[in-house]
Amino acid sequence: MSQQNSIWRAFRHGQDYMAVWPIRKELAILFPEQRYIKATRFAMRVMPAVAVMSVLSQMAFNNYQALPQAIAVALFALSMPLQGLWWLGKRSRTVLPPSLAGWYREIYDKIVSEGYALQPPKSQPRYLELAQVLDRAFKQLDKGALERWF
Repeated sequence: MSQQNSIWRAFRHGQDYMAVWPIRKELAILFPEQRYIKATRFAMRVMPAVAVMSVLSQMAFNNYQALPQAIAVALFALSMPLQGLWWLGKRSRTVLPPSLAGWYREIYDKIVSEGYALQPPKSQPRYLELAQVLDRAFKQLDKGALERWF
């Protein structure tokens, strides 16, 4: 039961992370998140239709011998958005490497020095905290303040 809860929790964390991560061209060359987010959103829109069409097309042409393969294709299509959400959920909970943790603290300090309030910094920041700080930086700091990092 706890394994099942952790999988669903990872999907939920993935959705939360997807909502927080700033989609910016400056970050696209540094992090794979933007590609995963775009692919996951696309899969969430398109793959349910692919799954339905794969099964219904075999049924419409009375090709019931191919129905097991169509069901396998449908299950694979339905798993694609879940794979993206799972990866994003796991990534959001991963502790930042030391170089990115330092970068997180620099940006955090810059936001606070500009007079904006943030939650206290994490001693072991994760990618989720980096996403939150980057999102705030892009929304609240001017381009001049961001030039140092981008």
